[in-house]
Amino acid sequence: MCIDGIYYHLQGRRDFKWYAESLTVKRAVERELSIIGEAVNRVLKEDKNIGLSRAKEIIAFRNRVIHSYDAVDDNLVWKIIMHDLPVLHREVLALL
Repeated sequence: MCIDGIYYHLQGRRDFKWYAESLTVKRAVERELSIIGEAVNRVLKEDKNIGLSRAKEIIAFRNRVIHSYDAVDDNLVWKIIMHDLPVLHREVLALL
């Protein structure tokens, strides 16, 4: 699962400064988030009532990463990692 991949790339760290300074980790996390966004987009095409609370925002962020790479804000990605990803993880596990 890409969420697990994000946690793997972060190596258990919860340090924004380290994240922001690590180009490789940032790119890996952004790639995982784009894959998540694509997966959510495909799932929504099959079932618009799927139980993901922030599905539209996830897809919008995927589009931002893919089409406006220079506009990806480290602070926004970090907020997603710290606040939104745990919620998404719980929701996905509940759906499985």
